[in-house]
Amino acid sequence: MARIVPDDWKNLAATGAAARERETLALLEEGLSSDYTVYHGVHWTRLNQGFSVFGEADFVIVSPSGRVMIVEQKTGFLRETPKGLVKVYLQTERNVAIALARTIEGMHRRFTAAFGAGTYFIEELLYCPDHVVKDAAIAGVNPARIVDATRKERLAAIIREALPADEPRLACAAKIHHFLADELALSPDASALVGQAGTLVTRLAGGLATWARRLEFTPFRLRVAGTAGSGKTQLAVQVMKDAVARGQRPLYVCFNRPLADHIARVAPPEAKVANYHQLCDWIARDGGRTPDFQAADIFDQLEKIFADTPIDARWQFDVLIVDEGQDFQQPWVGALERLLRPGAAWWWLEDPLQNLYMRAPVDLPGWTTLKETTNYRSPRDILDFVRDVVGAEVPLAAALSSGSPFDGSDLSLSTYDEAYAAEGCIDATKRAITQALSLGFRKQDIAVLSFRGREGSVLSALDQLGPHRLRSFTGKYDLFGNPEYREGDVLLESIYRFKGQSAPCVILSEVDFDTFDERSARKLFVGATRATMKLIVVASQRAALHLRAADGKV
Repeated sequence: MARIVPDDWKNLAATGAAARERETLALLEEGLSSDYTVYHGVHWTRLNQGFSVFGEADFVIVSPSGRVMIVEQKTGFLRETPKGLVKVYLQTERNVAIALARTIEGMHRRFTAAFGAGTYFIEELLYCPDHVVKDAAIAGVNPARIVDATRKERLAAIIREALPADEPRLACAAKIHHFLADELALSPDASALVGQAGTLVTRLAGGLATWARRLEFTPFRLRVAGTAGSGKTQLAVQVMKDAVARGQRPLYVCFNRPLADHIARVAPPEAKVANYHQLCDWIARDGGRTPDFQAADIFDQLEKIFADTPIDARWQFDVLIVDEGQDFQQPWVGALERLLRPGAAWWWLEDPLQNLYMRAPVDLPGWTTLKETTNYRSPRDILDFVRDVVGAEVPLAAALSSGSPFDGSDLSLSTYDEAYAAEGCIDATKRAITQALSLGFRKQDIAVLSFRGREGSVLSALDQLGPHRLRSFTGKYDLFGNPEYREGDVLLESIYRFKGQSAPCVILSEVDFDTFDERSARKLFVGATRATMKLIVVASQRAALHLRAADGKV
């Protein structure tokens, strides 16, 4: 059996597109002998330049002699055109041969720099297990190096023929393995569905969670402006763990209550975790004042009580982490500063693109700022879609780069007639859930996110969609300020409440607008970037027309 690197791929939950690549890993492991090594991009990303492992390659196979083969896998429907074999993504097409050639060229450049020209050998192979190539002459790839549906059972045999086991060992063979293995330093991703602490994606260490924690300056005031999926959640959790290991007291404060509830499950138990108004409530009660959560202005009351309450040593911390900083207001900065012990470190994590309330950025004079524009969470085709559509309205989105191992997630766009918006949207969302289940996603893998706020959503009042029971916030709080939820199997949330979280399959529903303005663009960005594997957009016909046009698809 071949050696697979990383080697715990069988234990990782995978659905959708990733499941197909795991099937291929199983074939390679069984069909190649133990002196072959398969480096793979399933669940993994490279830090540098935002590609999947080793560029666009899905698999890199190294023979006993050190000869290398790049395997690009294309599942699903392909089209044969006069310009070559193409893969269709949400009504756009990408030339397979050109993409593979770029990957090979990039690998040649890197190998030449590392080992010297003429010291190594790189082969290529296109694997399309669902497609039968009718005219290999126009595919744009060497026919001998195409394994289609008619030859998929011979995948391992064809690789062995191209990479014979009995060739003389190359002088750089050991260096090649070292070079490839160095790309795979690993760290768990703490992002998960609300209420779950399971690891859904694993990504490279070396991102924010590693190198941002190596910075040192006094006083420590670091503002991290990181895009969605850049690793801010992992960074926050690791900073809390570091503080606990040093015997210090960490406090994590965010804006959304669902995010605070999730972080509380993955943070060390010694850490204090709350959203801002929850923290205000705790300090008010500790000071002998019981807030009235039935009052219409309860949140204004909480903010005032907190600002007016004297702070003693029991409510001071060595490390303060503010998350979702783009949603915080300027007066809150001064109120929070009172919670710092002398010499305390203060982290401020934010994403300007997720500023849905269109608030002015808080002023943090004298702070050091760190920016990260690489998204490791969203599949590359989803990020392409975001860059095209959102970037036209919010230029900051156009500059984002992708670090995800996934591509070809096949974005889906389902429409309904806005003249019958309520029933049309409900029916289209039902169909979207059915589609997600048919792709192999479990109900607990799916999050239905409303493009509208909870109060304006036609979905929020529902207990179920078809046969699917919905787990959703009722809009009520108990006497202690805890949100109450309906029991259900499929999570329903608004994009406002789901910021900072993610799900393998996101159904972004109730997408409708007369004019695609900056706020609509930001809402689309937040909703789309919650998906780690699959995005289904349920939109009105007028919104869908704009999304297709803005993405250059019509």
